Amino acid sequence: MKTSHLVVTLLLSTTLAGCAAISGPRGMLGGLRHLEVGPDYERPPTQLPERFRGQADSSDPASLADLPWWEVFGDPSLQQLVREALENNYDLKTAIARVEQFRAQVGVAASDLYPHVGYDGGAARQKAFVPIAPGANRTFNVFSGVLDVAWEIDLWGRIRRSTEAARAQLLASEDTRRAVMLSLVSDVASGYFRLLELDRQREIARASAETYQQTFDLFSQRYEGGKDTKISTSRAEAALAASVATIARLDQAIIQQENALSQLLGAPPRPIERGHPLTAQSSPGTPAGLTSDLLERRPDILRAEHDMVSANAEIGVAVANFFPRIGLTALYGGEGNKIENVVKNNFSIWNVAGSVTGPIFQGGRLVEEYRARQAFWDETIAAYRESIVGALREVSDALAAQSKLVEQRAAEERQVRALAAAVDLSLLRYRTGLATYLEVLDAEERLYPAEDTLAQAQRDQLLTVVALYKALGGGWKLADDAWTAMR
Repeated sequence: MKTSHLVVTLLLSTTLAGCAAISGPRGMLGGLRHLEVGPDYERPPTQLPERFRGQADSSDPASLADLPWWEVFGDPSLQQLVREALENNYDLKTAIARVEQFRAQVGVAASDLYPHVGYDGGAARQKAFVPIAPGANRTFNVFSGVLDVAWEIDLWGRIRRSTEAARAQLLASEDTRRAVMLSLVSDVASGYFRLLELDRQREIARASAETYQQTFDLFSQRYEGGKDTKISTSRAEAALAASVATIARLDQAIIQQENALSQLLGAPPRPIERGHPLTAQSSPGTPAGLTSDLLERRPDILRAEHDMVSANAEIGVAVANFFPRIGLTALYGGEGNKIENVVKNNFSIWNVAGSVTGPIFQGGRLVEEYRARQAFWDETIAAYRESIVGALREVSDALAAQSKLVEQRAAEERQVRALAAAVDLSLLRYRTGLATYLEVLDAEERLYPAEDTLAQAQRDQLLTVVALYKALGGGWKLADDAWTAMR
């Protein structure tokens, strides 16, 4: 076999061997493809309570988190807002773009598993001295073209560990994206319910303003007729002015809340369409499920675990750096004084080589890199366990709020009914001459703030459903396309 043919054969063999070693255990070094130094990942043990604090029943595996968001939030207008936010929100678009960045980084890391094939070409004009002819110089052209292949044999798994780390970061970015989606749904729902509460408070303020206007007109007529004092007129006027100021404040708050929702929708400030009023909103049952399910549902916990996987793989990379790197290179090409001779003539440039490179002394750099990676692994474990503790707290907070708000709302409803009855009774006493209208005014001034407080309790009950859904990792069963398409 000619030397040139031998070199071509070796060049192709290097390339094919690299692909074969990656594709399966039957290829070159296939038996060593699973040799990866460093620790294999194992989820660190965590202690979970048997039930959430404040949970009524810990044995029921059903959970609010199993429901898609449109079954939790049944208002059609709210559903439309959520869909629009999932399609247009810029924070979500940013998270999606980051996923694609990490996806590309996986390809970058994995590319070192394969032989790298390249080419090189050159053209030069040279002038050289000719020894056999004193004083004579010769000018000539040189053209060259070569094809080269380089492949690092990943004997110790350094490249595979790097790819494993990059893949874990990709999964972490996907969990981040799902966390953004869940937070976006929750933020839109929370903002919508706050808007409905502001609407309800404005209704109360307008009703109070109308009542106080009637009271002021009545007191003014009585004062002008000499049947009442200036004190009654002044107090009625003050109550009317306070209601008008409250309406102006609520109008401003409503516009600002609409603008905040518009930003979540990825849209400029605009009015927000309402659906059911605050008092007509409903929510499904809210079982919490099993505490262990948080590890598989909460996107922040899953992201923290993928960070651990990545950190563990980076330890393997640091360990592999202590071992020699084995590589194969091959080069094949030609050279001539004319460019066409580079490919026409027999190829005259070739090289086949193997290399082994490794560290001997680097001033402790590799040891410190290993220690740094080990410390980062410990950091990710702490962050993982902290995310679990935080999740348990958020669920418990939501359950406690849900339980106590039932009692609070019931008490405030009784208070409103009692104060409304007091207003009716004071009006009856006034008409029969048993009381002055100041008694009526005093009863009204107690009723309207109580109605505001009740509206806040109604809002807070809806917000606790949102908080519990988010804390449990709601929508975890949804495929990516199902988030924006109601089934």
